[in-house]
Amino acid sequence: MTPRVIHFEIRAEDIERARRFYEDVFGWKIEKWEGPMEYWSITTGKQEEPGINGGLMRRQAGEPGLDTPISTYICTIDVPDIDTYLNQIQKHGGKVTREKRSIPGVGWLAYCLDTEKNIFGIMQPDMSAR
Repeated sequence: MTPRVIHFEIRAEDIERARRFYEDVFGWKIEKWEGPMEYWSITTGKQEEPGINGGLMRRQAGEPGLDTPISTYICTIDVPDIDTYLNQIQKHGGKVTREKRSIPGVGWLAYCLDTEKNIFGIMQPDMSAR
């Protein structure tokens, strides 16, 4: 068996603001977990489709800054139209930190910050990207 990413976690200062951002931009379902700690489950799509689900939890330390170097794992989200999602991200309080660029033969990639200043990627598959 090959190890692979099976879960992700998003840290947030303002849980409700982060929940609204991801639900409004990507259509994810975020629900409070009924377990022994403050935690929200994130469902990113249908179980039979490729992808992973994750969690949302309160940040325990200071937020990252716009010029903070990347020093953690970054989750990249598959989107059907990168330009539409870049607009949605900004409309809902996120920021684009690295504009759309092509990865030849793979697709289009951009990096963004959510409302909690967590960095994430979005990618539109496009084998004809040059």
